[in-house]
Amino acid sequence: MTIEWGWFPDHADEMTRLTADHLATAVPAVLLGLLIALPLAVLAHRVRPLRAFVLGASNILYTIPSLAFFVLLLPVTGLTRTTAIVGLTAYTLVVLVRNTVEGLDAVPVKAREASRAMGTKPLRTLLTVELPLALPVIMAGVRVATVMSISLVSVASYIGYGGLGQLFTDGFQRNFPTPVVAGVVLTLLLALVADALLVTVQWLCTPWRRGTARPRAATSPFAKLPAALKLWKRA
Repeated sequence: MTIEWGWFPDHADEMTRLTADHLATAVPAVLLGLLIALPLAVLAHRVRPLRAFVLGASNILYTIPSLAFFVLLLPVTGLTRTTAIVGLTAYTLVVLVRNTVEGLDAVPVKAREASRAMGTKPLRTLLTVELPLALPVIMAGVRVATVMSISLVSVASYIGYGGLGQLFTDGFQRNFPTPVVAGVVLTLLLALVADALLVTVQWLCTPWRRGTARPRAATSPFAKLPAALKLWKRA
């Protein structure tokens, strides 16, 4: 496989445009998925009989092949970006709903009881106690959903809104590997940058977890040296 390095500077504008298109499809899908997943997860968490139905419905959506899902949406939304966003949103739900439910389940019962004992209403308890404590698990789901959406946008190139996936299609059709490599590298970079940004957001939103790091002395390889010397003397 031969890479033509001169192709990259000549097509810098095209790669920039496709990267912007890629983000314009992936980011709204994750945000919309999160808006849908939060109330569904709260409902599944509080109304136990609905839990299996909500989680099962999201799993069923995930079993539909992405390309087939886009094709099924075409008669409704047409050859528009909406088709790609709706399809990607459906795929994010399986991760976002499950992680949000698990995060809410992990909230200590004593925290809820303390909030109720103070006379806090259920909605305020949810917003000020349960969701903040569940945020690390929820953010883990958001990170997975974001990376998944960034990778699946390329499939939407078959309906004309695949962002960097257009480079894949162009390279395969022309038997020219250079744009394919460019698309793979840029997609990977987008996923890494997005994940790093979400980690930063989680760190900023959970200040109470910053002091949980173990002391440096406890994690030092020399921390166990005195005990090792005692065992050596006994031998």
